[in-house]
Amino acid sequence: MEASQQNAVGGGNKGRFKSICVFCGSRHGNRTSFSEAALDLGKKLVERKINLVYGGGSVGLMGLISKTVFDGGCNVLGVIPTALLPSEISGETIGEVKTVADMHERKSEMAKNADAFIALPGGYGTMEELLEMVAWSQLGIHGKPVGILNVDGYYNDLLALFKKAVEEGFIEDSASQIVVSADNAENLIREMEERLGEKKMRETSKKRKRS
Repeated sequence: MEASQQNAVGGGNKGRFKSICVFCGSRHGNRTSFSEAALDLGKKLVERKINLVYGGGSVGLMGLISKTVFDGGCNVLGVIPTALLPSEISGETIGEVKTVADMHERKSEMAKNADAFIALPGGYGTMEELLEMVAWSQLGIHGKPVGILNVDGYYNDLLALFKKAVEEGFIEDSASQIVVSADNAENLIREMEERLGEKKMRETSKKRKRS
């Protein structure tokens, strides 16, 4: 890591998170708003001195957000399975790229290195990564905030499906609060920070009662 990156990473973190894992597409999608959202999220991470953990690709939305964060002086860690190297990396790599054996190891490595998760628009892979982090939260494997950047209502149907699953008795009411969603990066990060703050307050209160 370069000295300028170390300075940015090491001190003056304005937010509650040191690093956020962003799941997103290796394509740009059909709307310019998707690319604009990726760039804006990258800028918001830089403003808060938050490092980026992502899928390691240099194309599509992955390439846009990783370059934005890296150029802004924050650390970028990309995690990519060997099998995806030819399709998701084109040209120069960005930041640190860690190659892993398979998709499961990719998700485990990304989760280990992040304090929270955000999903931008993407395809099957993005949704699978998002849903696994939601499931891990429900199972108590991690307690990290999970957010959806719902650009132009892209995730409306998925959020409606979550609600339907609660109504039909497949998801408990308490678990329905796992996912935070917003239509812009500023509000999403703020809501996730508030959610984390509330969680820490509850944990502190429980510790005091026990003592």
